[in-house]
Amino acid sequence: MLYSTRARQRDDTAAHGACFMRALRIAPLVLLLALAAAGCGGGGSTKVPGDAVAVVAGDPISKTAYDAQIARTKRGYKQQHRAFPKAGTAQFQQIQQSAINFLVQSQELEQKAKQLGVTVSDKQISDRFAQIRRQLGGEKNLESQAKANGLTLQDVRDIVVRPQLLSEEIYKKVTADVKVSDQDVQKYYTSHLKLYQQPESRDVRHILVSDHALANTLYKKIKAGADFAKLARKYSKDPGSRAQGGKLTVVKGQTAGPFDQTAFLLAKGQVSRPIKTQYGWHIIQALSDVKPPHTTQLKDVKQAIKQQLLQQRKRDKWAKWINDTKKEYAKNVHYQVGYAPPTTSSTATT
Repeated sequence: MLYSTRARQRDDTAAHGACFMRALRIAPLVLLLALAAAGCGGGGSTKVPGDAVAVVAGDPISKTAYDAQIARTKRGYKQQHRAFPKAGTAQFQQIQQSAINFLVQSQELEQKAKQLGVTVSDKQISDRFAQIRRQLGGEKNLESQAKANGLTLQDVRDIVVRPQLLSEEIYKKVTADVKVSDQDVQKYYTSHLKLYQQPESRDVRHILVSDHALANTLYKKIKAGADFAKLARKYSKDPGSRAQGGKLTVVKGQTAGPFDQTAFLLAKGQVSRPIKTQYGWHIIQALSDVKPPHTTQLKDVKQAIKQQLLQQRKRDKWAKWINDTKKEYAKNVHYQVGYAPPTTSSTATT
């Protein structure tokens, strides 16, 4: 309550699987989500074979794969006791587009993994599957969650777990050469020195009440020898310190103005008369001497800074790679007539 706002230092599924992934509470398929806008290539095209719904950089997506995806969605609707939208309706078109997007993005993921030499072993899939099973409390719960989304346990392995692991491995591959030197750490520390400087501080007790008369009464009791901590536990309205008998450590410049000034003017052991802030009336007792300002040394924060810079550089490199990949696929995805996404001003045509 007493502390004013202060800036502080801060430290990364496709459409069909989204609800299931949230239920699992595990990391999303960052690459599939990032590539969501990449599969917006040409409209209906003669470049697509008759038995395919799309072609992604030369690789066709079969009508069979599309039908299987729609069938999963139908099963999910049935399990949730919802009527499946009729063909031709806006709702059906949304489902159709989600299925196409998922298949296109999955194909892009597989292609990029192959280009980068990234693979996922059966053991990795089995280990992650087991982790999910444990998180959901066993096989029955996992099967129930999957079934509610129209998925079989094999689907969980194939269209949830495998793409997630591929995405994670691609991220590792793309960012593997990112480094942070000691010079980088030193430069950051020097240019952000204020973050590591601690102003004066001291330990105090205080009692916060809303009534001036009550504050005066409590002040007189304390001056007469009453126990400050007991009175704070009984009367103080400050939830952050009441249970501790009003005790807290204050840092200069981080509390309400009148409180801050008084807290650092008191001699050790001295009790202030009631003072007014926007929160009410305070009585303050200084418990310690004022602790001088100090600066946290580089050696004490070096590893934290290094990790912070490393993660930021990895995010930056990943973002650039994603952007480059989107550009790469922008004109390399072609759709069967009737399966293309809605045309936008930025969508390429063939």
